[in-house]
Amino acid sequence: MERPVIHHIPACPFSQRLEILLALKGRQGAVTFHVVDITRPRDPELLHKTRGTTALPVLETPGGQVIKESLVILRYLDETVGPRPVRRADPAEHAVENMLILREAGFAAAGYRLIMNRDRSAREALHAAMLAEFSALDHFLCDHSGAQDYLFNSFGLAETVFTPLFMRFWFLDYYEDFDLPPNQAFDRVRAWRSACLAHPAAGQVTREEIVKLYYDYAMGAGNGALVPGRARSSFAFSPHWRDRPWPPRDKYNTAATDAELGLT
Repeated sequence: MERPVIHHIPACPFSQRLEILLALKGRQGAVTFHVVDITRPRDPELLHKTRGTTALPVLETPGGQVIKESLVILRYLDETVGPRPVRRADPAEHAVENMLILREAGFAAAGYRLIMNRDRSAREALHAAMLAEFSALDHFLCDHSGAQDYLFNSFGLAETVFTPLFMRFWFLDYYEDFDLPPNQAFDRVRAWRSACLAHPAAGQVTREEIVKLYYDYAMGAGNGALVPGRARSSFAFSPHWRDRPWPPRDKYNTAATDAELGLT
């Protein structure tokens, strides 16, 4: 094995950030991606390598060492692929970059709690929690980067971490009618999000793909789990997502069948 192998889910945001990093470096061929079907039980050989954990992505070095956690893998690839890292070279700027990256976990959790919620009475509070995360990002950007599009003067490590989440949260727009209020309080983070989404290194997925594949998350079933009454996951590889109809937007009153989702 001459190149590292990354076991991943193509539509997963934590895998996409690795692809974005490699695209920024122009080194997409530096690793071999092995696609994992999360609608099926994990391969026993992979489980043996990960000591029983199922979280993806997982990187296997040419020497057989297994590295877990997407941010750890991201930093490993940044240090080992290409002539120079994407991270900021200046220690103080790198510290600011890392402070922003530390906000990723809470931001992601708020978005996934909202999409997976099935209790209409909890919806308002979950929307407010998501807005609070965006507000915290806005304040951080205003404090540390002024009026630039990115955190610094170019798409960097922090953008690589957050862009896949901005893309996944297209499902919040579709299924929850969520977006940022059109006022100045969110102008900085709105501009950052727009610049991140428009960057050419971040073209691995589309809005249509995210909305269709993540329908089961809107039904409260994540990671390839089956929605009650259904026989197939929306993450199934076949039929291809392009050949399926758009799912119903009403996640609280409508539960589409396999046939209605184009999965049969």
